[in-house]
Amino acid sequence: MTTRRLIADFDTWPAMRSRFRWGVPKHFNIAERCCDSWAARSPDKLAIRHLASDGTVKDWSYGDLKAASDGLALSLLAQGVGRGDRVAVLLAQCPEVFITHFAAQKIGAVILPLFTLFGPDALAYRLSDSGAKAVVTDRDNLAKLDGLDLPALKAIYSVDAAKAPILDLYEEIARAHGNPPPANTLADDPATLIYTSGTTGPPKGVLHAHRFLLGHLPSIETTHTGFPQPGDIGWTPADWAWIGGLMDMAVPCLYYGVPLISHRMRKFDPDAAFALIKREQISNLFMPPTALKMMRDGVAPSGLNIRSVTSGGESLGADLLDWGKSTLGAPINEIYGQTECNLVLASVDGLMPVRPGSMGQAVPGMDVAVIGSDGTPVPDGELGEIAVRRGTPVMFLEYWNKPDKTAEKFIGDWMRTGDLGRRDADGYFTYVSRDDDIINSAGYRVGPSEIEHCLTGDPDVLMAAVIGVPDARRGEVIKAFVTLRSGATASGLEQRLIARVRARVSPHVAPKSVEVVAALPMTATGKIMRRELRATS
Repeated sequence: MTTRRLIADFDTWPAMRSRFRWGVPKHFNIAERCCDSWAARSPDKLAIRHLASDGTVKDWSYGDLKAASDGLALSLLAQGVGRGDRVAVLLAQCPEVFITHFAAQKIGAVILPLFTLFGPDALAYRLSDSGAKAVVTDRDNLAKLDGLDLPALKAIYSVDAAKAPILDLYEEIARAHGNPPPANTLADDPATLIYTSGTTGPPKGVLHAHRFLLGHLPSIETTHTGFPQPGDIGWTPADWAWIGGLMDMAVPCLYYGVPLISHRMRKFDPDAAFALIKREQISNLFMPPTALKMMRDGVAPSGLNIRSVTSGGESLGADLLDWGKSTLGAPINEIYGQTECNLVLASVDGLMPVRPGSMGQAVPGMDVAVIGSDGTPVPDGELGEIAVRRGTPVMFLEYWNKPDKTAEKFIGDWMRTGDLGRRDADGYFTYVSRDDDIINSAGYRVGPSEIEHCLTGDPDVLMAAVIGVPDARRGEVIKAFVTLRSGATASGLEQRLIARVRARVSPHVAPKSVEVVAALPMTATGKIMRRELRATS
């Protein structure tokens, strides 16, 4: 079977952008492309290798995934779940996640990925707001659903220890016979509902069409250096309920026929990650910045087979990029996007000069600009809001049941990201901050990103976050929070870090104080919640 690339020839970045044209078919279904079409041609081809926490290993072929998802699809239909209905999956990394995804998509339903870190309140909000009709989960998470008022819910499936009225997932699959009727979805039909992390208000359900898989592929193919290549094996420690873990690695692997490693890490362990990467000879990684910073503090074994690494969510500094090349043996290519419109910018070693601190350039097929408050692009070098032009298939359909919020997300032809940044004359974009993370100090508008990069360049600092705190004279002054590497001491650290920023960035953005903390508040997707720091400072 062909690799089904969207980009056939890899040339200079400007040439790829100028030649690229979207070719979205009228009908498209994620389950058909990522499961059934492979099963029809190569049913024994390895799709997922699941490494369980007890050390057991189970391989799933495309034929296995098709048979299981067909059975679940028929069961969902029997439970009254149909086209357009929402089917939630509350599981950590395991093959049953994709059995559920594909079963829902085969009947034209909408998959709703949920983090296992969510408690009852967070689950109640998302399940109620979405009107989910079915949930697939496990024994560890069933208790979170007890007592929730979810009138739309028709069925709960468990992968283990199910008792009535809970349905046993595999008994239901075994009971089903035949194939579900083809959904024959349009590329624009709803496929996936992912809730934002809710850092600036109640979480919003981001509704995506089947076509959004195609929208991810130009970035995947370029940032993973001609992905796929013979022998490629993919893995990410990121939860598959996050668009990063799901769409920046897991689903593209299944689309391209690249074996996907499935492994639940209850808590990220850099030594365990290195051991896994070496043992399974993993070649392609999507790693959140937090994971990379922890791995840099660990010891990399010899014999790694890493070919490509991408990272997104928080920008990386030059020292981390250098570490990637020297220790991992592969460049770390930075990617940028958000739940509503993912993978629109990239910095790709070998296809463009890499400029540390920059997010790179617009990916082929994407039209990205920095706009002003009136919705028109600002001159190169000026601060504005990063925006993406309508028309890319990776862009979301709407916020679930929030037409006003959907309308606010757009201005003219542009989708607003809420991220402030600059574009230079060569087309490189630099992230400055979220629009609500800007610090106003003595008339200066200061973004935290550059200061945080400088702080994490200190050999003792593992992570850093910068906020503005009220000051009677300046309006706000800058305060930094840092976590330290194992064995580091805080003695003399504050003065050293303040001096470092004064010398390396500018005296006017140097922190007035530095606080050492055990951990920084993070969203479930690994982004620093600066608003939490502001609330307690």
